[in-house]
Amino acid sequence: MPRFAPGSSYSMHEAQIRLAPRRVLLLCLLVLALLLPFVTWQQAALGALLALLVVLYLLPPLDLDPRKQPADSVRAANDVKPTGVIAYPVSALALILVFRHHLDVAASAWALMALGDGAAGVAGQSLHARPLPWNPEKTRAGFVAFLIVGTAGALALALWVNPALPGGRALVISALAALLGAALESAPINLDDNLTVPLATGGFIFCAWLTARSALDSNLPYLGVRLILAVAVNLTFALLALGLKSATRSGAALGFVLGTLVYLAFGWKSFLVLFAFFLLGSAATRLGYAEKLARGVAEQRGGARSWREALANVGPGAFFAVLVITTHYQNAFLIAFVAAFAEAAGDTVSSEIGQWLAADAYLITTFRRVRTGENGAVSLVGSAAGFIAAGLIVALACALGLVSVRGAGIALAAAAGGNLADSLLGATIERRGLVTNGVVNFAGTALAGALALAFTLR
Repeated sequence: MPRFAPGSSYSMHEAQIRLAPRRVLLLCLLVLALLLPFVTWQQAALGALLALLVVLYLLPPLDLDPRKQPADSVRAANDVKPTGVIAYPVSALALILVFRHHLDVAASAWALMALGDGAAGVAGQSLHARPLPWNPEKTRAGFVAFLIVGTAGALALALWVNPALPGGRALVISALAALLGAALESAPINLDDNLTVPLATGGFIFCAWLTARSALDSNLPYLGVRLILAVAVNLTFALLALGLKSATRSGAALGFVLGTLVYLAFGWKSFLVLFAFFLLGSAATRLGYAEKLARGVAEQRGGARSWREALANVGPGAFFAVLVITTHYQNAFLIAFVAAFAEAAGDTVSSEIGQWLAADAYLITTFRRVRTGENGAVSLVGSAAGFIAAGLIVALACALGLVSVRGAGIALAAAAGGNLADSLLGATIERRGLVTNGVVNFAGTALAGALALAFTLR
């Protein structure tokens, strides 16, 4: 089937005709998910790759010139939403490659992408439901539909691919993953949810299957006293952060919850890693604040962190902290925990010091000189300061006995990878206004922990 030429006429009717074979292809991808128990992961990956190539071949051009085309033609091209069509086989291929030894995890996340997301779209368009408080463009009916259909689909595909899975536990994990997927699908970000939903839920499902009741039981004798100390210490620091105006009320409240989870992981030692990150970030923000304010690059609210900053910088670390005490892979998740906070410290310090001291900054994707403080801008002095900050976090964790020397090396390398990804995302999707800085920071911190975990559990 020939492609449309870039300058050809493209009507709404033609758009629907062109969309039809791609819909069939996406259904074929769902059939591929059903074939996972009968094929090798290499064969499944080849099928997803072929689907991606066919989609790219059938995809009409997007750069239609509105001066040459009628308004309806341009609108028809936009209605095709090719990014979602491309993202579907890309995510399927990524799930197969990442979870090639756990295809039941890939299948569950695949179902959430295909069935949960699809059900949310249908329910949102067909039912006149009230909008969600955090995103008026999404409806409560769509959220509930994602939760119900996504849970059923994730459970069914997981048991189809691996019938040996315990049904009750699979149901709980599927429901929690569907709740996460529904939250991501309804989040007010402009990234295609065919990318965000399967990748995030796949990682969650994989970690959830590693949890074990016996691991939690072995930690229960320590958790009683540790919980009391965690609440007391974090309440004190939350009130102190409010008094010093280094956090807003929402930031202090969420910081209290996340800090309590961090304390439960390894007591005062794990909390000290969090506290060191907080000290480094706060000090870097305060340094040269007047100069940064005059340039218009200073943090808002005098550098006080809100719940968004708390979630982006502490959320992934707190997640790994919970898995430290609920799995039998304590060392691996401790390394991931340290990597997440090392990345957060490195990113914060590099940005603040670079904006204060750097005379020149360069866009990481093109190395074109840009103004300091722009999304994706890096500088030599900022990068050096960020690497030192990440190294200090890792060195502290190593000195406390949380990680070995080898684990410290893994954590530092993963933190550097997360910082690099943070800058690349800032220079691309954040620069285009598709996501906020908080989303990019969360992605960088989570990726650092995931890289450390993947290397440790390889």
